[in-house]
Amino acid sequence: MIAFKDLPVIPGGVCAAPGFVANGVHCGLRKASDAPDLALIYSETPCKAAAVYTQNKVKGAPIAVTKAHLAQGDIRAVIVNSGNANTCNIDGEYKAEQMCAIAAQCLNINTHEVAVASTGVIGEVLPIEPIRDAVPALVKGLSREGSKEASRAIMTTDTVKKEYAVQVTIGGETVTIGGMAKGSGMIHPNMATMLCFLTTDACIDQPLLQFALSQVTNDTFNMVSVDGDTSTNDTVLLLSSSLAKNKPIMDVDSDDYRTFANALYVVLMNLSRMIAKDGEGATKLLECVVDGAPDDHTARTVAKSVITSTLFKCAMFGKDPNWGRILCAVGYADADVSPDTVNVTLSSKAGSVCVCQNGRGTTFDPNAAQEVLVPDEITIHVTLGDGAFHAVAWGCDMTYDYVKINADYHT
Repeated sequence: MIAFKDLPVIPGGVCAAPGFVANGVHCGLRKASDAPDLALIYSETPCKAAAVYTQNKVKGAPIAVTKAHLAQGDIRAVIVNSGNANTCNIDGEYKAEQMCAIAAQCLNINTHEVAVASTGVIGEVLPIEPIRDAVPALVKGLSREGSKEASRAIMTTDTVKKEYAVQVTIGGETVTIGGMAKGSGMIHPNMATMLCFLTTDACIDQPLLQFALSQVTNDTFNMVSVDGDTSTNDTVLLLSSSLAKNKPIMDVDSDDYRTFANALYVVLMNLSRMIAKDGEGATKLLECVVDGAPDDHTARTVAKSVITSTLFKCAMFGKDPNWGRILCAVGYADADVSPDTVNVTLSSKAGSVCVCQNGRGTTFDPNAAQEVLVPDEITIHVTLGDGAFHAVAWGCDMTYDYVKINADYHT
């Protein structure tokens, strides 16, 4: 896990780094709403690109097209729609390629310099006409202030837009990393079901850019679960323009790489927390911190097991300090854990209470424990007592509204 040093947030989201503009417009794919549903990110210069994708065997057509375009070299733009996942359609790749071609023509760049992503209902044919009609206005409205509209345009059941950006100094130069994400339901590790687009002006070797993204995604988005469902269209895409003019980052063991990776972690960690907190129907962000693990695998597996437990998530919704459900999730995690050394503490801004010590219940005031579970952010601290490794995972409570949202999702 990356050694974490916090950084202050700066405005701008995906447009925070110099040289990037964005926009979002309503083209009509989301017929029940007049909210933006088509987004575009554009770089004034060619960018090195890195990406990670869903591990679901069923993948959206945009993933195949984006992979092919990244394999051809630099990327200048990303076009994204919501309201339709363009997945499991016989003409899916053709439509995804058409989206890239339409954007490229209006931007006067090559089609293979455009990446594409879609999110929404699976198995419905994507109409290309609304997208074709809207792209000229989408391009015309590109601006440094466009991150807000772009981040709104990629939302589906999200209730809030998700943006974050930071700055660090590398080699005496200011380097910016910013991004936007969407995700609320179908969220589960490997990867969290989501779209995320990141931009930076850092000068960094492309293989190292990919290494950093894969490493940090593993510690952030892959540690998020809302409902245990891994989606078909998950994509995290990172564009690097090199406009910062720092000395190129070439060595994974260098201080410059560690500074860059930490900044990327801060952005993705905060976007991960936003996704978990905005889980469909959720009222609480749950953060499970596991330490005292014998190895990284054990720490990560136990943390994810706890925040994925449906019974535990329901208990948190009911403000029930049912620590037995936590210990149960620790016990069925695919890891070698000794229950006799496990301690569990629940905490929030209302206080903290130790509910389990050495695998056994402790004497605590249930009313006081219930008060700890009232705030909208709860930390579950699990100590395994068997090593020095730790991990953090994020989830949310399970509520009545989650069922309502997903019972009516298609309609």
